[in-house]
Amino acid sequence: MSPLRGSGETGNFILLLRLRFFFMKAVAEDIKNLFASYSNATIESIEKLPQSGGDRIYFRVTSSQGSFIGTYNKNIRENQTFINFSKHFKKASCPVPEIYSISDDQSIYIQEDFGDESLLNILEKEGYTEHVYQLFQQSLQKLAFLQIVGHKNLDYSWCITSKEFGKQAILSDLLYFKYYFLDTLKIPYDKEKLIDDFDALSSYLIRVENKYFMYRDFQSRNVMVKNDKVHFIDYQGGMKGALQYDVASMLWQAKAELSDEWKNNLLDYYIDCAEEILRKPIDRIRFVSQFNGYVLIRLLQVLGAYGFRGVFERKAHFLTSIPLALRNMKWFLLNKHTGIVLPEFERVLHLVVEDEIIQRFEPIQATELTPLVVKVNSFSYKINGYPADVTEHGGGFVFDCRGILNPGRIEEFKSLNGRDKAVKDFLEQQTKMPEFLNSVYNLIDIAVEDYIRRGFETLTINFGCTGGQHRSVYAADAVVRHLRNKFGVKIELNHIEQGILELKG
Repeated sequence: MSPLRGSGETGNFILLLRLRFFFMKAVAEDIKNLFASYSNATIESIEKLPQSGGDRIYFRVTSSQGSFIGTYNKNIRENQTFINFSKHFKKASCPVPEIYSISDDQSIYIQEDFGDESLLNILEKEGYTEHVYQLFQQSLQKLAFLQIVGHKNLDYSWCITSKEFGKQAILSDLLYFKYYFLDTLKIPYDKEKLIDDFDALSSYLIRVENKYFMYRDFQSRNVMVKNDKVHFIDYQGGMKGALQYDVASMLWQAKAELSDEWKNNLLDYYIDCAEEILRKPIDRIRFVSQFNGYVLIRLLQVLGAYGFRGVFERKAHFLTSIPLALRNMKWFLLNKHTGIVLPEFERVLHLVVEDEIIQRFEPIQATELTPLVVKVNSFSYKINGYPADVTEHGGGFVFDCRGILNPGRIEEFKSLNGRDKAVKDFLEQQTKMPEFLNSVYNLIDIAVEDYIRRGFETLTINFGCTGGQHRSVYAADAVVRHLRNKFGVKIELNHIEQGILELKG
């Protein structure tokens, strides 16, 4: 038998698995070597971290002198932007990571480690406490400092795409919403009048008094908190633009769900900070009016992204986020004003946020009286085979996970299972498990909604893999989380080969 061929799996399959594994090993080794050229400290461990965006791969290097982040990214242009921005902002005393060492080809760099806790993490754990409010204040004060002081002598030729968030960039965001969300709803509109309104809004928004550095993705998940001090990451998409844009991104982040009182008070606080740094007063009425315009742009951009990822790519997480984004938009339309009349655009937006539209994306919710119990199993095709269906009406799903790269083929994963962090990271970052599960969600959601409406008592969902240890366990756990979050349904989870039985709901 070929050493590249295992039972039931082709040589190409195993070869691809090994190539991916050895690639990560090679990157980790390169990061170790780069760190060694920077410091004589003894490396105690190097751990791969979850990918958060793009193609960047992160490792935490723990040494006798503390921890550091090693970053690999094949997009050299993006690396150069991040490194140059970081060096510039660090010299200006902004709260960004220090860059300690860069590889000759600029594909790897060692940077300061701010830990794993973001402002969003703290908000989700603590709720809307005084401590969290103070962290938002600190974030906005530091943002104003980075935008204004960091803008001085900044070379905008380092920007990845546009140097400035001008009229064309605003129009692109508006058209993104039109193509990927509005047009999918099939709501009739006058195309020429709508484009005229787009043009008018973009012209109005670029006439701002204060243009400085615009972070572009300033949200609580990109604010890291260490020892109660805030630090910023992921600003490589930045460019020159309006101060209001980043504040709108932070205060109107849908997942944060800040109250109107917090939004208003924090906006006032931010303007106070900006005035102090600028050493001149800001026309607050005009600033707030244009701020509302940038809030609208951000809300539309988010809906466009949710439409693309959810409606077109059928990714369940984005579909379930659409109702929240629409409610955010509805409240904004009823309570805020942009300072410019946009008759066709406003008419269309009010149609978009009607209850009937929101309900299209709203999943049905189970109640205490809902009889449905979803039985989720993981099993081994080799050991015990398909689980017996003992329900009254039978039926359900059996999903074969063997098309996903098998962690069990890697020596260090053999004694672990699909609940261990190393295995989860491997499946999420180096296999097509996320795409596989998105397709699973689309199929099972149809049945769960139907079973809740019709009062059925049981639905069975099975995941099988070679040994019932890695892929099927991970997939079953993921589906349980999805069903609980989306439908609130009662669940019986059985990892057959692992001897684990859990009741959830």
